[in-house]
Amino acid sequence: MVLYNFKSITVVPTSKDFVDIVLSKTQRKTPTVVHPNYEIGRIRNFYLRKVKFAGQSFHDRLTQILDEFPTLDDIHPFYADLMNVLYDRDHYKLALGQLNTARSLVDNVNKDYAKLMKYGDSLFRCKQLKKAALGRMCTIMKKQQASLTYLEQVRQHLARLPSIDPNTRTLIICGYPNVGKSSFLNKVTRAHVDVQPYAFTTKSLFVGHTDYQYLPWQVIDTPGILDHPLEERNTIEMQSITALAHLRAAIIYIVDISEQCGYNIKQQVALFHSIKALFTNKPVLVVLNKTDVTKVEDLAEEEKKLIQGLATDGAELITMSTLTEDGVSQVKTTACEKLLAQRVEAKLKGKKVNDSLNRLHVAQPKPRDGKERPAFIPPSVQKMREAKVNGEMNELEIDENPEDETPFWLRGVGTKEWKRRYQLKNPDWNFDNIPEIIDGHNIADFIDPDILERLEELEREEEELMKNAENQMDEDEFELDEEQAATVKKIKEKKLSLMESSRLNRKIKTYKPRKYEKDDDMNPDAMGAHLQEMGLDPTRAVQRARSTSRQPRKRTRSATPADGEMDVDASPREIKRQQREASLTPKPGEGFKDFKHKEKALKVAKKAMIKLTKKSARHGEADRHVYDLKPKHLFSGTRGGGKTDRR
Repeated sequence: MVLYNFKSITVVPTSKDFVDIVLSKTQRKTPTVVHPNYEIGRIRNFYLRKVKFAGQSFHDRLTQILDEFPTLDDIHPFYADLMNVLYDRDHYKLALGQLNTARSLVDNVNKDYAKLMKYGDSLFRCKQLKKAALGRMCTIMKKQQASLTYLEQVRQHLARLPSIDPNTRTLIICGYPNVGKSSFLNKVTRAHVDVQPYAFTTKSLFVGHTDYQYLPWQVIDTPGILDHPLEERNTIEMQSITALAHLRAAIIYIVDISEQCGYNIKQQVALFHSIKALFTNKPVLVVLNKTDVTKVEDLAEEEKKLIQGLATDGAELITMSTLTEDGVSQVKTTACEKLLAQRVEAKLKGKKVNDSLNRLHVAQPKPRDGKERPAFIPPSVQKMREAKVNGEMNELEIDENPEDETPFWLRGVGTKEWKRRYQLKNPDWNFDNIPEIIDGHNIADFIDPDILERLEELEREEEELMKNAENQMDEDEFELDEEQAATVKKIKEKKLSLMESSRLNRKIKTYKPRKYEKDDDMNPDAMGAHLQEMGLDPTRAVQRARSTSRQPRKRTRSATPADGEMDVDASPREIKRQQREASLTPKPGEGFKDFKHKEKALKVAKKAMIKLTKKSARHGEADRHVYDLKPKHLFSGTRGGGKTDRR
């Protein structure tokens, strides 16, 4: 479980943004209208509310910053020292202390001007007190620019730190630069750390997670350490020292015996002895890496003695090659086992174990008589054990793993020993792969062994029948005698009569093609009758259809106004009526019968358009008018310092 989640710290604004946020919030969350003719008590409350709201906003914002940043005295010593290495403890405390002081000053300004506001005797004086209070608060915050900028940088760096749980099962990898620490981390965990053939590729702590015995483990890759005094170590090296000093973990010290890292074995052994004080009360594992390049047997005697000298105080030597993955899993298993054993031993030595033991009770049966009842082993089991030890068991009695000393009742139920003990009617059924389903029989017992041969016989018989049927169809001549032909004719006639009656019942009218209807419908008389039914005068149309002349007719002006023409000498009211009738008179191609038909269609269209325009507040379907380009609730803000000075 991760105890410290530094990624949730809120962003620290700059002093300018801090002031803008608070003043904007004050303007939005408090009333904005006051008039000189108000009662003086109402005016005082108006400005007092603004002062108190701004002060409380500054106070809440600063409190949030102070609460979210970790206090070095309250967190784990590992994180406290790590923050001291990365950010300087004094500078960090000074920045938080300055913000705490700024919060107190803002509270004092808020309190003082709330008292002075009670003595304001006019709108102007109350307003000046409000301006002075907000101005002093903003001045206090503007002086905190350096602290706010520093804390924002610290927050960004804290968010990038790995989430390390100081109390969980941990493996720490350490050693000189470029000895294979990051490669080992990539092999045993799901992490992906950059690996390069030069020193100090890893400049900060990297964490990977792995599983062992169904338990989660965290593996920490530390930057390389050089062998020089503690005072001369830089920030990168001090991160490794901090992790080694404060985390209860198993230490994996990696030594490059091929010396490709740029440091010889003597220097690496010297570094181990210089930081050995950090390994106190921790299981240590010395890993000889890069054995694919140089074998331990190929080393000089002096180097072998130096390496053997590392195996002191419980440290264990293991060889490994991260390139060929030889010994990688062994290193992981050994380190995890050593750490688990130490954690269990520490818990047994602790004070909490007595509290747990007091809550455990081992029940012992009370003797009901004076008889002794020792452990009883059945004779068959005892006989089987003796036969197994003496090698007298046959193949069916021998288990898959003869060297396994586990009693047979603790082994898998599907083993041969268990199957041999099945009590079935026929002993041959004991070792069937398919279990019985009824009366000692399984599915295989109900399958005919000759089923494939019978299937082939059926297929051959079917092919012969198909060939005989085809030959018979070819030999027979498909001809009808007179009686059969008469029957077929009656059936067809009956079918046609049924179709005709069905059409009549459904009132379906059949149409003939136009080329057969020329004599009946496509003539001028039929057209005139059709137009007359629609209420139109067919005289001109019939005459035009009957005339054989193709010459265009000349238009003559008549003495009286014809249809569609207006009388210019008529009154204005009559002219308006004539215009309306002319507009409503159906024209060829519009598809209306008469004047009433067109008027009715226009009314229906008008009703439909009313519904459309009412729904979206439009004049018509083409209306794109925007009624208010700048609505007040979006564009009204704080007023300037001009004539509207009453606020």
